Amino acid sequence: MPSSRPLRADARRNREALLRAAREALLAADDAHVEVIARRAGVAIGTLYRHFETRGALVAEVYRQDVAELCAAPARLLADHAPDEALRTFLLLIVEHAAVGKGMGEALESVLATESPVFDDARNEMARALDELLAAGAAAGLVRGDVDGRIVLRALGGICGLRAAGWKDDAVRIAAILYDGLRYGAPSPRDS
Repeated sequence: MPSSRPLRADARRNREALLRAAREALLAADDAHVEVIARRAGVAIGTLYRHFETRGALVAEVYRQDVAELCAAPARLLADHAPDEALRTFLLLIVEHAAVGKGMGEALESVLATESPVFDDARNEMARALDELLAAGAAAGLVRGDVDGRIVLRALGGICGLRAAGWKDDAVRIAAILYDGLRYGAPSPRDS
């Protein structure tokens, strides 16, 4: 179990290198072994295990990091775009996130088989990020105000969970339909 003390600079670099190497290795092959990950990170296997007790803990942290990056996007998107455009872009980022998750399929399934809260936490964080975008869009009168992030995430989750060929193209099209539906029913400028 990692301690709550801040990591020394070299330990922090090793941890970051391990996470980068693990992400690359897992995207290349679901069965990436810890030895391969440690070698790619330029550290000994013992260093990997000092940071992550199990391969599953490493996979879960890679996934958590991806979710954290995704969920940091709304603030940046809202700063750079109108709320409806920020929402549309974020829906596409969710599809892309699902594609990364599929690249780590078996590894993530092994985490799912444990008591790890990683997926529940991820869904909650993504729903909160969507709530932020939906609230901004509703406040601007650009999207309907009667839908929350959890519902939008469930709508996208169905298609993103498929493993069929062409799922990503379908998910992008469904995200566009969902986006159009979120704008339908928004107060028109003349209603304000």
